[in-house]
Amino acid sequence: MRSRFSSSNLHHFSSSGLSRSPKRLTSVPVLSRVPFLSSPQFRGAAVSNFYSPLKLQSKRSKNVQKRRRRFPHDVVRVNATDDDSVGISSFDDWVVDDSVAAYMFSSSSEGEGSDGEIVLSPLSEVDLPPIEVSTDEAVTVTAHRLASIGRGQKRHRIYHGLLINLALIIFLTMVLLLVDWCGWKIVRLPLAPFYLTSPFFMSLILASCAGYICVPLLKTLKFRQILRKEGPARHSRKKKTPKMGGLFFIPAGISVAKFLTGFSSIEVSAAAAATLAFAAIGLLDDVLSFIKQHNSGLSPCFRLLLEAAVGIWFSFWLDATTLTSPYGMKMLVPLPAPLGLVFLGKFYLFLTSFCFVSMGNWVNLTDDLDGLAGGTAALAFIGLSIAVLPICPELAIFGASMAGACVGFLLHNQYKASVFMGNTGSLALGGALASMAACTGMFFPLFISSGFFVLEALSAMMQVLYFKTTKHLRGSGRRLFRMAPFHHHLELCGHKEPMIVAGAYVVSCVLALFAGYVGLMSA
Repeated sequence: MRSRFSSSNLHHFSSSGLSRSPKRLTSVPVLSRVPFLSSPQFRGAAVSNFYSPLKLQSKRSKNVQKRRRRFPHDVVRVNATDDDSVGISSFDDWVVDDSVAAYMFSSSSEGEGSDGEIVLSPLSEVDLPPIEVSTDEAVTVTAHRLASIGRGQKRHRIYHGLLINLALIIFLTMVLLLVDWCGWKIVRLPLAPFYLTSPFFMSLILASCAGYICVPLLKTLKFRQILRKEGPARHSRKKKTPKMGGLFFIPAGISVAKFLTGFSSIEVSAAAAATLAFAAIGLLDDVLSFIKQHNSGLSPCFRLLLEAAVGIWFSFWLDATTLTSPYGMKMLVPLPAPLGLVFLGKFYLFLTSFCFVSMGNWVNLTDDLDGLAGGTAALAFIGLSIAVLPICPELAIFGASMAGACVGFLLHNQYKASVFMGNTGSLALGGALASMAACTGMFFPLFISSGFFVLEALSAMMQVLYFKTTKHLRGSGRRLFRMAPFHHHLELCGHKEPMIVAGAYVVSCVLALFAGYVGLMSA
């Protein structure tokens, strides 16, 4: 009888029942150990269907093609005959075709008690038949592969960050054009054409062009972001992204503002000085963080002390300097009707110091996602620029210029970010916002336009307070959010970075417009 066994079935043979001799292999224990060989059906077929070598040779050409189609690689033909006892015929009676050549059975087992394993080893070199593929089929397959190159990647590669930034630029442009169109009604004085739109786009272009020079330089110097160990796991891919992006977009915003105001506005000079002072504190923190290879360079207490020192200096400068104000007096806070103007006296100086310290850290707390801090800061600057326009138009130019610098930075900080602003940029943005409010008394519009920063800070404080309270009452602390600040909680809930950033932009847009409206009504 002639039967076919796959290579996987050959492993069921036992080495104890097979001889290494190529002359004869007959053993009853092999049949007793292999179930399908010891069956009565197999024995009857072996007796009745005995084929001589001559008959096998005559059918060789017909069976070769059939065997190649059905079992191209892993089939070895085995012929079994029935002698005086049931066994396997000798190798001399086996006829194998040229494509298979001669193979010898060998056993990998070393003892009778071990499970046998049959290994086929060739006795001579084998010339495998060539695989014939038509030319038309090969050309078709090649063309299909070339056409599908990169298709799988492009299907999922959607530039979320670019679309979000484009929507942000369109929104800010429309708001600034509207304010410029009706600016004479707000200030009741003739303003230059595109009074706020021109500094916005000048800073945007300058900051974006500076980024194309500075970002490769930061990558070469390997000023990389040091990630927090307790941060989300997906942030691990950002560990090679450089930081200190504030080095190129903060000077761009200040330079444009100083150029357009003619270097004559004392308020713009004071705001620029406070911004650069906070940028220096952030730069020192980033450098020490890079040297120590830790996410915190300066100690928190020492950094707060430096920020408070800048805030106190700015407060004393306000107290000693005469500012151009429509009210003819200082230390006033404009509030909506029916409150009107509120005189704070010395408490105004304390409020100024508090705003400097808090705003710098609030913006820094938000700087964790690609484009989050830069976009929300740009919207806060626009809202505050509209609010301070009736009181100090030069500071409105400063705010529009800083907003354009933030958007220019976003072209390099959009998802997935090429650079981070670091503490150099985040602290500087907080100092710029606080200085604008301190020079005009617009603290209430400041907290409204920076509402997203306030929410982030409140989420962190609520997390700490809830944890300590539950630990004191129940013995084990519990967390209100999965992680603070709140954007990390949204990440751990499964939301993607671009969607979180887009939602933050929508909230900041509403807050910026409301802050501008409150500022205009208060003035």
